[in-house]
Amino acid sequence: MWRCLCMSMLFKYSPSAHNVVAVNAAGYKSCSAPRGAKVYKSGSDRVTLARGTNYFICSFPGHCQAGMKIAVTAA
Repeated sequence: MWRCLCMSMLFKYSPSAHNVVAVNAAGYKSCSAPRGAKVYKSGSDRVTLARGTNYFICSFPGHCQAGMKIAVTAA
């Protein structure tokens, strides 16, 4: 888990191969995005963090299960 004193985070990735999905703790653990989850897909996304733990996964098949997910705690 990452801890930061920041209020936003920049995700850089190849949009043809990955995305970033904001999920809750259950979605993070199960590698599944709940209905209505925010999906970022530009390849250069600045995401505003909420105070507390923020969870993100890649929803491309098999990616999250292989470890492509991150939990960030914003103070």
